[in-house]
Amino acid sequence: MSDTSARLLKLLSLLQTPREWPGSELAERLGVSPRTVRRDIDRLRELDYPVRATMGAVGGYRLAAGKAMPPLLLDDEEAVAIAVGLRMAAGTPVDGIGEASVRALTKLEQVLPSRLRHRVGALAAAVVPMLAGDGPGVDPRDLTVLAGAAANRERLRFDYRAGDGSESRRLVEPYRLVAAARRWYLLAYDNDRDDWRSFRVDRIGDPRPTGVRVAPREPHGQDAAAFVTDRLWSSAPTYEVLATLRLPAGQVAQRLGAAPGDVQPIDEHSCRLRGRADTLEWLASRLLMLGCEFEVHEPPELLTYLRAVGARAIRATEATAEPAVRADHVARREG
Repeated sequence: MSDTSARLLKLLSLLQTPREWPGSELAERLGVSPRTVRRDIDRLRELDYPVRATMGAVGGYRLAAGKAMPPLLLDDEEAVAIAVGLRMAAGTPVDGIGEASVRALTKLEQVLPSRLRHRVGALAAAVVPMLAGDGPGVDPRDLTVLAGAAANRERLRFDYRAGDGSESRRLVEPYRLVAAARRWYLLAYDNDRDDWRSFRVDRIGDPRPTGVRVAPREPHGQDAAAFVTDRLWSSAPTYEVLATLRLPAGQVAQRLGAAPGDVQPIDEHSCRLRGRADTLEWLASRLLMLGCEFEVHEPPELLTYLRAVGARAIRATEATAEPAVRADHVARREG
């Protein structure tokens, strides 16, 4: 491949990043003069790549939308990331994404080198997505609008319906999209409320970029996933659990995937568990699935729930037992 062809491919790869590229920065990246950059831009335009130029302090070159999508240039890491993401997207609650993801994934894996196909398969087998198929549906077009505004650091307006049904019009600076708890969330700086907010994407309507670009902000020193998780915990009812388990601390931590400090050993055969969850059902199921004896100290709601589960289990065994066995169970309970 000639130096000119290689340089054009590298230039095209840079322009596919959603941002404005000043000519001087492109020249520095490519190791050529600004005049050579202008000539290369003209060559790409002759090949029907819609390269737009804007003037001003934040101006430069960018690849705009055209009549058809030009071929994408992906390095190894980008190709693997997209392939794994497409596999996971097939199981998300985003309307229309599943079928389109399969089509796109088929095309991508057809041209992946064997070394990358192996990496995609290994990663996909090891990744468990947070999303499940019973979450609320989201229009994929809304997701692309939100993601594009976040990438371009562009203010966005949309209608929003809160959990209590109230509606409002919001002006925000999008930061990141986060998939958590079977839902999509938009983390953004709310200009009207002068603070960071997380918005459920399925409650967002008519998102429209304003064309106003802004300086980047960071959400109080937290990454997007941590911020959204903290907000979810603060808004949802949570239960603090304290229990004694007749199982070594190491086995409990491994089976529960507990955070450091949540499991404290009492002796070599038992330990103390502290933690929290937003549902009693999850707490009870996790404790029962450990397969060991345990004693719940807190919360009282969990004790009540476990008694009800135990009573249902006993009734289920009595309903299908032989009459003599059922009578024996009844006698022992009454005795």
